[in-house]
Amino acid sequence: MYKIICMGLGYIGLPTATLIAGRGFDVLGVDINEKVVEVINRGEIHFIEPGLKELVQQSVVKGNLRASTKPEAGDVYLIVVPTPFKENHEPDISYVENATRTVLPLLKKGDLFIIESTSPVMTTEKMSDIIFSERPELKGNIFVAYCPERVLPGNALYELEYNDRVIGGIDENSTSKACSFYSQFVKGTLHRTNARTAEMCKLVENSSRDVQIAFANELSIICAQNGINVWELIELANRHPRVHILQPGCGVGGHCIAVDPWFIIAQNPQQTHLIKQARDVNDNKAEWCINQIMESYNKFIADHNRVPTIACMGIAFKPDIDDLRESPAKYIASEVIARTKAKVFIVEPNIKEHNNFPIISLKQADEQADIVVWLVRHKEFLNKRLTSGKIELDFCGILKK
Repeated sequence: MYKIICMGLGYIGLPTATLIAGRGFDVLGVDINEKVVEVINRGEIHFIEPGLKELVQQSVVKGNLRASTKPEAGDVYLIVVPTPFKENHEPDISYVENATRTVLPLLKKGDLFIIESTSPVMTTEKMSDIIFSERPELKGNIFVAYCPERVLPGNALYELEYNDRVIGGIDENSTSKACSFYSQFVKGTLHRTNARTAEMCKLVENSSRDVQIAFANELSIICAQNGINVWELIELANRHPRVHILQPGCGVGGHCIAVDPWFIIAQNPQQTHLIKQARDVNDNKAEWCINQIMESYNKFIADHNRVPTIACMGIAFKPDIDDLRESPAKYIASEVIARTKAKVFIVEPNIKEHNNFPIISLKQADEQADIVVWLVRHKEFLNKRLTSGKIELDFCGILKK
């Protein structure tokens, strides 16, 4: 039975480590955050993911899952660390490289090294070059592959098990070895390819979604200017058998769709006209929302001769999770606080407290707010009707009708 070393215990790493441990493997999860390690070793979790806490508890109690700040020798090494972009939108693969160098002394003949982190094309080859330049005796003696996740936060455990996976090795033997490994806990179809194609596949998937969302977000602005209910319009347009327009929002967030297109743009600046335009549209949607809020804010002052109280409803990057990474709603709330003299409250059902935001309940918002800004379509907000007379700005379809 393999011993698995999972480098990274975040929103993807921990569910992955837990799923594998649940199949009876000995799994060591590694994270540089000591508090995360302590939490997991107590059988608890550090973010919201349905069903994960129970499985972590079971795996820790059984001894199949442990967490540490340092890796140990194993048989399979999974790199599941962040890959953000720099200020100039250049991809930052330093986390992947640091994780690779950390396990480098532990690698031995026959080991399987897999990168799951979303990465620019040729990252897997760059990491293999690092390994073989510093450990030349391993060339041809270990297996190196890339296998991106395709997980929706809030449904991670199911999708890790049942979604299809694209697996690309640096050679045929590496692809076969990685497929053999994933077949032991993934029930979806495993699609074989090479490392570059697998890397590009993940970037293309999220860039495609970004373009589709950009169309919906641009459409929402056009509809607002023409006095058209965008939600009704999309519902009617989607009655066409070959049309499927997505739902608009206040932008695009998360560590995938808002980030991955930049990896393609950075490597192909002269060819990425549509992808770059979609990124601009989705980033600018948040600014458009802020401008709408500022108009309502200024009009309220003019009409009532006082500064309003504003409630921003949701700051997660998507409904029903606590993940704030690249969240346009969080950015909007921050800017409303910075640009107004209003007392601004945040209603976020998935977060109990935040260092920078005053978190209140939906009931308190109803009691105190003059302007209510619907930013995230959390289930707690659906079918809720507030006290009449409030100004409500809906950027996520809470008030569709």
